[in-house]
Amino acid sequence: MNDTRSLPTLPDRLSINPRSPHHVAEVFEHEIGIRFNGKERNDVEEYCISEGWIKIASPKALDRRGQPLLITVKGTVEAFYS
Repeated sequence: MNDTRSLPTLPDRLSINPRSPHHVAEVFEHEIGIRFNGKERNDVEEYCISEGWIKIASPKALDRRGQPLLITVKGTVEAFYS
């Protein structure tokens, strides 16, 4: 249970979609938490700390490739390891 490796630093912008240029696979080897406007969220698809937004999937709408449309919500974003 002793993990002597250090955790990679969380990037300013991160996406869970492997096709995105903002996807960093090493970060997803650990549990990540997102706090948005003081509340923890677990439905975040992508975030940007410096610009202050998160993207969440639309519940019903799909794009032309069958992927859920992403809705951008602005506010205070904090990323941390759980």
